[in-house]
Amino acid sequence: MTARKPNDAATAAHERLFPGHVSTLAVTDPELIEYFDNFAFDEVLRHTGAVDERTRLMTQLAAMISVGAVAEYRVMLGAALSVGVTPVEAKEIVYQAVPYADMARVFDFLHATNDVLTDRGIELPLAGQSTTSPETRMEQGLAVQKRIVGDQPVDAMYANAPTDEQHIQEFLSGNCFGDHYTRDGIDVPTRELLTFAMLAALGGADAQVKGHVAANLHVGNTRASLLAVLSGLLPFIGYPRTLNALAAVDAVIPADGAPARKNHP
Repeated sequence: MTARKPNDAATAAHERLFPGHVSTLAVTDPELIEYFDNFAFDEVLRHTGAVDERTRLMTQLAAMISVGAVAEYRVMLGAALSVGVTPVEAKEIVYQAVPYADMARVFDFLHATNDVLTDRGIELPLAGQSTTSPETRMEQGLAVQKRIVGDQPVDAMYANAPTDEQHIQEFLSGNCFGDHYTRDGIDVPTRELLTFAMLAALGGADAQVKGHVAANLHVGNTRASLLAVLSGLLPFIGYPRTLNALAAVDAVIPADGAPARKNHP
């Protein structure tokens, strides 16, 4: 039987990300690894040029948190660090996942991240990145929420929430945005790409994916960058979730690049 190996482009990309690493799966499952590596590390990468390599890897790490892939995350975190993702950025990806993927899921990834960083001789804790205090988080969070989502939608969420649900809106402003989006270490446009990746990978969050397609547009990201992110995620989150996220992109930013028109009664 002829040995099955990934093509030259996939092999070169794999070696760049995982220098000197020989996958045990290449021995036990050579056919799968041949076509998976050709797909994920060659064919797919031809369609991710609208985001740089570091950003692509950061969004892939974010998606792996959402799907609960701890083992794959460890491997890809090593690759990300090897090509220039900083320890601070790595930690910020994990922190950013808490309000979206939930702390119960993120807990294992936080420990995995700490393990990988410690193994590389990086002393923890890292320098703090918080820019708010308990006294300012609500005001600053509401400001960045409106920057990302828009004044009118945020005001409408508060106005339309029943009295006994107002605290949830305040949680969104003070915690989701005030505690997380205001942090240093990763800029807001990149954080929005991470959130988009996390929500697409979660599945069952179609309304939120659509909302954050619009949010990405508000902070300067484009249809091209969102499609590049989804192309890079596809090998790791599968076709159903990718196609659902594509539907959200098409609904908000049609192929001509213009925001979708809203139908008003």
